Amino acid sequence: MFRMTLVLFLLCASLTIGKDKDPMNSIAGAYVQLVLAVGQHDADYVDAYYGPPEWQEKARAEKKPLTEIQKAVDGLLSNLHQIGATVRMDEKMTMRHTFLTRQLQSVVARVRYLRGEKMSFDEESLALYDGVAPTYPESHFKELIRALDGLVPGVGSLTARYEEFRKGFIIPPDKLDAVFTAAINEARRRTKEYVTLPPDEDFTVEYVTGKSWSAYNWYKGGHRSLIQVNTQLPIYIERAIDLAAHEGYPGHHVYNVLLEMNLLEKNKWMEFSVYPLFSPQSLIAEGSANYGKVVAFPASDRLRFEKEVLFPLAELDPAGAEKYYQVLEVAARLSYAGNEAARGFLDGKLTREQARQWLIDYSLYSPERAEQRMKFIEQYRSYVINYNYGEDLVKHYVESRGGTDDNPMKRWKIFVDLLSSARLASGLQ
Repeated sequence: MFRMTLVLFLLCASLTIGKDKDPMNSIAGAYVQLVLAVGQHDADYVDAYYGPPEWQEKARAEKKPLTEIQKAVDGLLSNLHQIGATVRMDEKMTMRHTFLTRQLQSVVARVRYLRGEKMSFDEESLALYDGVAPTYPESHFKELIRALDGLVPGVGSLTARYEEFRKGFIIPPDKLDAVFTAAINEARRRTKEYVTLPPDEDFTVEYVTGKSWSAYNWYKGGHRSLIQVNTQLPIYIERAIDLAAHEGYPGHHVYNVLLEMNLLEKNKWMEFSVYPLFSPQSLIAEGSANYGKVVAFPASDRLRFEKEVLFPLAELDPAGAEKYYQVLEVAARLSYAGNEAARGFLDGKLTREQARQWLIDYSLYSPERAEQRMKFIEQYRSYVINYNYGEDLVKHYVESRGGTDDNPMKRWKIFVDLLSSARLASGLQ
């Protein structure tokens, strides 16, 4: 009945979507409720929700079967296809149409996974996140390891030397809150120079243990976030700005605030009242949060701030900071090694122990950190591509349009426009 009504509407209405006559609005509302329905089967799925409380209560009460959810999503996708074929849309509405289509397709993919269907690592990442990360052979990482080997002092294996070298840059637990507070306050100050945020935006910080992640932003709606920092493993001095920018400013907190303010409150697009974690939205969220560190803290400026402010707060000697960051810059090129560990493990080409050892050998993780990362891979699977591949896509999108180091004003503008839009990975090419 809904499909017939929609088709009749499209035949009779104007071919240009008007503000008050957007047939995607009803689809958006149904999409939100189906995401909440999937959340009843998958505790990690609904990362944030701040829509009508009764929709959430209805999802809990009904607990729709996965087969029923999949059938309903297929119907919405068919309706979206009808809209795309018969309605003339401007760029903004086309982007919305693409967003809803890809998000709904990812709902189907997650439901298929929950029903026991197997996909390869790359098939899953494409179905869920709208992207496939590049694949690198072991020789690629061996070459990077050789380049790093001569930079890290000491004797023994590179992993052991790297771990020992970094011990001098661990934030003491009793200094962590002061260091993190200073980092997030500075990130907030810098972001607000370029980004207009609502006066009531705010966040709360909590320190937790026993998680598979190092930090997490739980967006609560109403322009507020809860940022949790996992203190189970040592936290190094560079992680203060990394986490402050990634989870807060201009990362997840700012991204969610801008979406809520510009797309939900202003446009009344209900699809932005929910955030399904295993969806294309995450590639933009994680990629922009990672790249946001560079936007807010260009390399030389970041090092100056850390030496003058964060190192003293942590009671660390800043004398070795330049050498430390030189090593970290080279080590950062190993980030895709984590993808290969996950790809090999999830595709059945590596055992769990082999994948864990790969992380020790090529990501230079301590055994404890490698174990934590394996738990993350087991919980979140191909989600790992969203960090490094997502960052590379966002970086290319911003910088290829002129948002480079020597033009910070333009970089901030392009970056903020991206965070305020419904653009997905396939729109970053």
